[in-house]
Amino acid sequence: MKVSGFTIVRNGVKFDYPFIESIKSILPIVDEMVVAVGNSEDNTLEKVKEINSPKIKIIETVWDDSLREGGKVLAVETNKAFDAVSPDSDWAFYIQADEVFSEKDLPKIKQAMEQYLDDKRVEGLVFEHLNFYGTYDYIADSRKWMKKEVRVIRNDKTIRSWKDAMSFRKNGRVLNCKYVDALIYHYGWVKSPEIQQKKREEFEKLWHDDEYIEKKLKGNNVFDYSKIDSLTKFTGEHPEVMKERIAKVDWQVNYDPTKAAKPKLKHRFVNTLEKITGKEIGRFKNYKII
Repeated sequence: MKVSGFTIVRNGVKFDYPFIESIKSILPIVDEMVVAVGNSEDNTLEKVKEINSPKIKIIETVWDDSLREGGKVLAVETNKAFDAVSPDSDWAFYIQADEVFSEKDLPKIKQAMEQYLDDKRVEGLVFEHLNFYGTYDYIADSRKWMKKEVRVIRNDKTIRSWKDAMSFRKNGRVLNCKYVDALIYHYGWVKSPEIQQKKREEFEKLWHDDEYIEKKLKGNNVFDYSKIDSLTKFTGEHPEVMKERIAKVDWQVNYDPTKAAKPKLKHRFVNTLEKITGKEIGRFKNYKII
Protein backbone atom coordinates (compact mmCIF):
# COMPACT_ATOMS: atom_id res chain seq x y z
CA MET A 1 0.00 0.00 0.00
CA LYS A 2 1.29 3.44 -0.94
CA VAL A 3 -0.11 6.61 0.61
CA SER A 4 0.44 10.20 -0.48
CA GLY A 5 -0.34 13.23 1.64
CA PHE A 6 -1.29 16.53 0.03
CA THR A 7 -1.97 20.07 1.19
CA ILE A 8 -1.95 23.71 0.08
CA VAL A 9 -0.60 26.77 1.85
CA ARG A 10 -0.11 30.46 1.07
CA ASN A 11 1.11 33.14 3.46
CA GLY A 12 1.23 30.57 6.22
CA VAL A 13 3.69 32.60 8.30
CA LYS A 14 1.92 35.92 7.78
CA PHE A 15 -1.39 34.52 9.01
CA ASP A 16 0.09 32.26 11.66
CA TYR A 17 -1.09 28.92 10.30
CA PRO A 18 0.22 25.78 12.01
CA PHE A 19 1.18 24.50 8.56
CA ILE A 20 4.50 23.05 9.69
CA GLU A 21 2.80 21.13 12.50
CA SER A 22 0.10 20.11 10.04
CA ILE A 23 2.54 18.59 7.57
CA LYS A 24 4.61 16.93 10.27
CA SER A 25 1.53 15.39 11.89
CA ILE A 26 0.83 13.02 8.99
CA LEU A 27 4.37 12.53 7.68
CA PRO A 28 4.84 9.26 9.61
CA ILE A 29 2.13 7.39 7.65
CA VAL A 30 2.59 8.80 4.15
CA ASP A 31 5.17 7.76 1.57
CA GLU A 32 5.23 11.19 0.00
CA MET A 33 3.85 14.58 1.00
CA VAL A 34 2.81 16.97 -1.78
CA VAL A 35 2.82 20.59 -0.60
CA ALA A 36 1.43 23.15 -3.04
CA VAL A 37 2.92 26.45 -1.90
CA GLY A 38 1.11 29.43 -3.37
CA ASN A 39 2.75 32.74 -4.24
CA SER A 40 3.28 34.21 -0.77
CA GLU A 41 4.34 37.49 0.78
CA ASP A 42 6.41 35.80 3.45
CA ASN A 43 8.87 32.92 3.88
CA THR A 44 6.30 30.11 3.79
CA LEU A 45 8.21 28.30 1.04
CA GLU A 46 11.47 28.42 3.00
CA LYS A 47 9.73 27.10 6.12
CA VAL A 48 8.38 24.09 4.22
CA LYS A 49 11.85 23.39 2.84
CA GLU A 50 13.28 23.55 6.37
CA ILE A 51 11.26 20.47 7.35
CA ASN A 52 13.94 18.72 5.31
CA SER A 53 12.12 15.45 4.73
CA PRO A 54 12.79 13.32 1.65
CA LYS A 55 9.05 12.60 1.59
CA ILE A 56 8.14 16.21 0.83
CA LYS A 57 7.42 17.13 -2.78
CA ILE A 58 6.95 20.89 -3.20
CA ILE A 59 5.08 22.40 -6.13
CA GLU A 60 4.98 26.18 -6.45
CA THR A 61 1.69 27.62 -7.64
CA VAL A 62 0.13 30.98 -8.45
CA TRP A 63 -3.33 31.63 -7.09
CA ASP A 64 -5.92 33.22 -9.36
CA ASP A 65 -6.97 36.17 -7.21
CA SER A 66 -9.77 37.01 -9.64
CA LEU A 67 -11.72 33.98 -8.38
CA ARG A 68 -13.74 35.74 -5.69
CA GLU A 69 -16.83 33.60 -5.42
CA GLY A 70 -17.51 30.76 -3.03
CA GLY A 71 -13.85 30.22 -2.15
CA LYS A 72 -13.42 28.46 -5.49
CA VAL A 73 -9.69 29.18 -5.70
CA LEU A 74 -9.13 26.91 -2.69
CA ALA A 75 -10.58 23.96 -4.58
CA VAL A 76 -8.55 24.86 -7.68
CA GLU A 77 -5.34 24.86 -5.65
CA THR A 78 -6.28 21.67 -3.82
CA ASN A 79 -6.82 19.92 -7.15
CA LYS A 80 -3.36 21.06 -8.27
CA ALA A 81 -1.87 19.36 -5.21
CA PHE A 82 -3.97 16.21 -5.68
CA ASP A 83 -3.02 16.00 -9.37
CA ALA A 84 0.66 16.04 -8.35
CA VAL A 85 0.20 12.90 -6.22
CA SER A 86 2.15 9.95 -7.62
CA PRO A 87 -0.02 7.82 -9.92
CA ASP A 88 0.98 4.60 -8.15
CA SER A 89 -0.35 5.73 -4.76
CA ASP A 90 -3.44 3.93 -3.49
CA TRP A 91 -4.71 6.54 -1.06
CA ALA A 92 -4.36 10.34 -0.86
CA PHE A 93 -4.42 11.86 2.63
CA TYR A 94 -5.63 15.46 2.44
CA ILE A 95 -4.93 17.89 5.26
CA GLN A 96 -5.60 21.61 5.37
CA ALA A 97 -2.88 23.98 6.57
CA ASP A 98 -4.75 24.71 9.80
CA GLU A 99 -5.51 21.07 10.62
CA VAL A 100 -3.45 18.61 12.65
CA PHE A 101 -3.79 14.90 13.41
CA SER A 102 -2.72 13.30 16.66
CA GLU A 103 0.06 10.76 16.66
CA LYS A 104 -2.28 8.55 18.70
CA ASP A 105 -4.78 8.30 15.82
CA LEU A 106 -2.30 7.53 13.02
CA PRO A 107 -2.22 3.74 13.62
CA LYS A 108 -5.99 3.38 13.33
CA ILE A 109 -6.04 5.55 10.19
CA LYS A 110 -3.35 3.40 8.61
CA GLN A 111 -5.21 0.26 9.67
CA ALA A 112 -8.40 1.55 8.02
CA MET A 113 -6.57 2.26 4.76
CA GLU A 114 -5.18 -1.27 4.80
CA GLN A 115 -8.54 -2.78 5.72
CA TYR A 116 -10.40 -1.12 2.85
CA LEU A 117 -7.57 -1.14 0.31
CA ASP A 118 -9.16 -3.81 -1.88
CA ASP A 119 -12.76 -2.83 -1.19
CA LYS A 120 -13.31 -0.49 -4.14
CA ARG A 121 -16.73 0.49 -2.85
CA VAL A 122 -14.91 2.60 -0.26
CA GLU A 123 -13.88 5.88 -1.87
CA GLY A 124 -12.89 7.80 1.24
CA LEU A 125 -12.51 7.91 5.00
CA VAL A 126 -14.38 10.28 7.30
CA PHE A 127 -13.08 11.65 10.61
CA GLU A 128 -14.44 13.72 13.50
CA HIS A 129 -13.74 17.45 13.09
CA LEU A 130 -12.93 19.52 16.19
CA ASN A 131 -13.23 23.26 15.58
CA PHE A 132 -11.13 25.14 18.14
CA TYR A 133 -12.15 28.75 18.61
CA GLY A 134 -10.31 31.73 20.10
CA THR A 135 -7.94 29.66 22.19
CA TYR A 136 -6.85 26.04 22.41
CA ASP A 137 -9.26 25.58 25.33
CA TYR A 138 -12.62 25.85 23.58
CA ILE A 139 -14.41 24.06 20.74
CA ALA A 140 -17.19 25.66 18.68
CA ASP A 141 -20.02 23.14 18.85
CA SER A 142 -23.09 24.67 17.20
CA ARG A 143 -24.58 23.50 13.91
CA LYS A 144 -22.69 26.18 11.99
CA TRP A 145 -19.60 24.00 12.17
CA MET A 146 -19.02 20.77 10.28
CA LYS A 147 -18.85 17.81 12.63
CA LYS A 148 -17.19 15.27 10.30
CA GLU A 149 -15.07 15.61 7.16
CA VAL A 150 -13.57 13.45 4.40
CA ARG A 151 -9.78 13.60 4.56
CA VAL A 152 -8.57 10.36 2.95
CA ILE A 153 -9.63 9.58 -0.64
CA ARG A 154 -8.82 7.08 -3.34
CA ASN A 155 -6.10 8.20 -5.73
CA ASP A 156 -8.74 8.57 -8.42
CA LYS A 157 -8.40 11.78 -10.40
CA THR A 158 -12.11 11.79 -11.24
CA ILE A 159 -12.50 12.79 -7.59
CA ARG A 160 -12.32 16.57 -7.31
CA SER A 161 -12.12 19.11 -4.52
CA TRP A 162 -15.57 20.57 -3.91
CA LYS A 163 -16.69 24.18 -3.46
CA ASP A 164 -14.18 25.90 -1.11
CA ALA A 165 -12.15 22.69 -0.65
CA MET A 166 -14.32 21.64 2.28
CA SER A 167 -14.60 18.13 0.85
CA PHE A 168 -14.60 16.06 -2.34
CA ARG A 169 -17.01 14.71 -4.92
CA LYS A 170 -16.79 12.18 -7.76
CA ASN A 171 -18.59 13.10 -10.96
CA GLY A 172 -20.73 15.48 -8.93
CA ARG A 173 -21.86 12.99 -6.30
CA VAL A 174 -20.78 12.50 -2.69
CA LEU A 175 -18.18 9.84 -1.94
CA ASN A 176 -19.01 6.47 -0.41
CA CYS A 177 -17.01 6.41 2.80
CA LYS A 178 -16.19 4.57 5.98
CA TYR A 179 -16.09 6.35 9.31
CA VAL A 180 -12.87 6.14 11.34
CA ASP A 181 -12.82 7.12 15.00
CA ALA A 182 -10.02 9.65 14.66
CA LEU A 183 -9.88 13.41 15.19
CA ILE A 184 -9.12 16.34 12.93
CA TYR A 185 -7.88 19.16 15.15
CA HIS A 186 -8.90 22.32 13.28
CA TYR A 187 -7.03 25.39 14.54
CA GLY A 188 -7.95 27.96 11.88
CA TRP A 189 -9.87 30.10 14.37
CA VAL A 190 -7.10 30.12 16.98
CA LYS A 191 -4.91 33.17 16.44
CA SER A 192 -4.26 36.44 18.21
CA PRO A 193 -7.22 38.81 17.66
CA GLU A 194 -4.97 41.07 15.57
CA ILE A 195 -3.79 38.34 13.19
CA GLN A 196 -7.26 36.79 13.01
CA GLN A 197 -8.69 40.12 11.85
CA LYS A 198 -6.05 40.47 9.11
CA LYS A 199 -6.63 36.87 8.04
CA ARG A 200 -10.41 37.38 7.81
CA GLU A 201 -9.96 40.53 5.71
CA GLU A 202 -7.70 38.63 3.31
CA PHE A 203 -9.70 35.41 3.11
CA GLU A 204 -13.10 37.06 2.74
CA LYS A 205 -11.78 38.24 -0.63
CA LEU A 206 -12.13 34.64 -1.79
CA TRP A 207 -15.88 34.92 -1.26
CA HIS A 208 -16.80 38.63 -1.59
CA ASP A 209 -16.06 41.82 -3.50
CA ASP A 210 -14.20 44.87 -2.19
CA GLU A 211 -17.42 46.68 -1.30
CA TYR A 212 -18.43 43.87 1.06
CA ILE A 213 -14.97 43.76 2.65
CA GLU A 214 -14.97 47.51 3.20
CA LYS A 215 -18.44 47.48 4.75
CA LYS A 216 -18.16 44.39 6.94
CA LEU A 217 -14.53 44.15 8.01
CA LYS A 218 -12.60 47.37 7.57
CA GLY A 219 -12.09 49.71 10.48
CA ASN A 220 -11.43 47.01 13.05
CA ASN A 221 -7.90 46.27 14.25
CA VAL A 222 -8.82 43.16 16.23
CA PHE A 223 -11.21 40.29 15.67
CA ASP A 224 -14.15 40.11 18.06
CA TYR A 225 -14.20 36.54 19.35
CA SER A 226 -17.29 37.22 21.48
CA LYS A 227 -19.60 36.82 18.49
CA ILE A 228 -20.00 33.09 18.89
CA ASP A 229 -23.13 31.19 19.85
CA SER A 230 -21.85 28.10 21.62
CA LEU A 231 -18.53 26.78 22.89
CA THR A 232 -17.54 23.69 24.85
CA LYS A 233 -14.50 23.43 27.10
CA PHE A 234 -11.90 21.10 25.57
CA THR A 235 -10.83 18.47 28.08
CA GLY A 236 -8.75 16.26 25.81
CA GLU A 237 -5.10 16.35 24.82
CA HIS A 238 -3.65 18.19 21.85
CA PRO A 239 -1.34 16.48 19.34
CA GLU A 240 2.29 16.35 20.42
CA VAL A 241 3.44 18.49 17.46
CA MET A 242 1.26 21.35 18.76
CA LYS A 243 2.66 21.48 22.30
CA GLU A 244 5.42 24.03 21.58
CA ARG A 245 3.07 26.33 19.65
CA ILE A 246 0.43 26.19 22.37
CA ALA A 247 3.02 27.06 25.04
CA LYS A 248 3.80 30.31 23.20
CA VAL A 249 0.26 31.72 23.27
CA ASP A 250 0.41 35.37 24.35
CA TRP A 251 -3.26 36.38 24.11
CA GLN A 252 -6.38 35.57 26.07
CA VAL A 253 -10.00 35.11 25.04
CA ASN A 254 -12.66 34.98 27.73
CA TYR A 255 -15.90 33.27 26.81
CA ASP A 256 -19.04 34.35 28.64
CA PRO A 257 -22.00 32.16 27.65
CA THR A 258 -24.44 34.75 29.03
CA LYS A 259 -23.20 37.25 26.43
CA ALA A 260 -22.89 34.79 23.55
CA ALA A 261 -24.73 35.33 20.28
CA LYS A 262 -28.19 33.81 20.43
CA PRO A 263 -29.18 31.50 17.54
CA LYS A 264 -32.81 31.03 16.59
CA LEU A 265 -34.93 29.07 19.04
CA LYS A 266 -35.23 26.03 16.75
CA HIS A 267 -31.45 25.93 16.32
CA ARG A 268 -30.91 26.15 20.08
CA PHE A 269 -33.36 23.29 20.55
CA VAL A 270 -31.64 21.03 17.99
CA ASN A 271 -28.18 21.94 19.33
CA THR A 272 -29.26 20.93 22.81
CA LEU A 273 -30.88 17.74 21.54
CA GLU A 274 -27.70 16.74 19.68
CA LYS A 275 -25.59 17.31 22.79
CA ILE A 276 -27.92 15.20 24.91
CA THR A 277 -28.36 12.31 22.46
CA GLY A 278 -24.97 12.45 20.72
CA LYS A 279 -26.80 12.02 17.41
CA GLU A 280 -26.58 14.31 14.39
CA ILE A 281 -30.03 15.61 13.51
CA GLY A 282 -30.67 16.83 9.98
CA ARG A 283 -27.10 17.98 9.38
CA PHE A 284 -25.76 18.43 5.86
CA LYS A 285 -23.24 15.70 5.08
CA ASN A 286 -21.01 15.77 2.05
CA TYR A 287 -20.40 12.02 2.14
CA LYS A 288 -22.29 8.76 2.41
CA ILE A 289 -21.33 6.24 5.09
CA ILE A 290 -21.52 2.68 3.74
